[in-house]
Amino acid sequence: MDRIYGEVGSGKTTLVAKLQGVEEYMKGRGLEYLYFNVHDDDIDDQSRCNAWVLDGDLYHKGLQKFAISLENLEDSLILFVVDLSRPWLALDSLQKWGSVVRDFVDKLRVPPETMRELEHRLTKQFQEYVEPGSDLDAVPQRRNPESDEESVLLPLGENTLTHNLGLPIVVVCTKCDAISTLEKEHDYKDEHLDFIQSHIRRFCLQYGAALLYTSMKENKNLDLLYKYLVHRLYGFPFNSPAQVVEKDSVFIPSGWDNEKKIAILHENFQMVKAEDSFEDVIVKPPVRKFVHEKEVQAEDDQVFLVKLQSLLSKQPPVTAGRPVDPTNRAPTGSPRTTNRSAAANVANVMPMQSGGQTSEGVLANFFNSLLTKKAGSPGPGGQPAGGGSNTPGTVRKSDL
Repeated sequence: MDRIYGEVGSGKTTLVAKLQGVEEYMKGRGLEYLYFNVHDDDIDDQSRCNAWVLDGDLYHKGLQKFAISLENLEDSLILFVVDLSRPWLALDSLQKWGSVVRDFVDKLRVPPETMRELEHRLTKQFQEYVEPGSDLDAVPQRRNPESDEESVLLPLGENTLTHNLGLPIVVVCTKCDAISTLEKEHDYKDEHLDFIQSHIRRFCLQYGAALLYTSMKENKNLDLLYKYLVHRLYGFPFNSPAQVVEKDSVFIPSGWDNEKKIAILHENFQMVKAEDSFEDVIVKPPVRKFVHEKEVQAEDDQVFLVKLQSLLSKQPPVTAGRPVDPTNRAPTGSPRTTNRSAAANVANVMPMQSGGQTSEGVLANFFNSLLTKKAGSPGPGGQPAGGGSNTPGTVRKSDL
């Protein structure tokens, strides 16, 4: 039975859905119940592993009592989920949820004898871990039988299992595909990634936890996680060795790691030091750098139109020829125009009209030219323009 903890958006529900083989799922709130199937090929039997996912808001931590009890404590496993796309939250998240589980186990008031048994079982499992090799395939075993003679166990390191909860713990770092984004967009170097890994591995040593980097998007290490979970919960055989070479495919089973192996990551440190504070090195970038898709909001229609009107008013009008001011008249009341015939004006204006490029000035020029025919200019039929009986430079209103 799994108990899954992590921040909001770290991928807890998605992780279990992937283990279950479900692509479409509905995210809940508070305390979610999910499960994944476990098939035993040896006896051709199938069981269901329950998975309880606690909301990332600490407000809901009281719901743990519905998932963990004295009756199922011995058969439980804890998953801490860390979001690698936000590595600056990693260590605080692990410490926070580790503290939440410790406090809850303390409140369960487990009988001292039972708690000692659980702690001893976890310590022994950690000390008896052996790196899988090719020779193990020759002697397949579902469970390691207890030997009659006590085997010699190496002492634990100074910082190993200092927080022994008596429960197997697995730290799952999701979204390891985001490592490339951290390198390209936020200038993360290999030593930054090693620095993050070293602090997470130190946390895992304190709780005796295993560590896996996974990616739901790329289906990376999900099958490995499933096999390790059923190995720890049901005793299924597990022969996969640790993986520490690839920075985005880390797998460290419980019992493999120690302080000396972690120190190997520190050998190439140049800009950082192993003893530096995690918060000082892995700093949260400005919010603006992590807006992947900027939301564009439409401007109010009236505001847009007012801006457009202001822009158009600053542009010079499009005119053909010299603009004519109809208010600038001679003493006789006739508009002051050039001495051009109406036919010439029509010839100049009409092509612009057909092209849709006429303006108020052009129209005024055209109509004023019709009104300002000089006396003696022959109109149609040899008659003077304007009807032939008008005073030169004037036109009757009835002739318009």
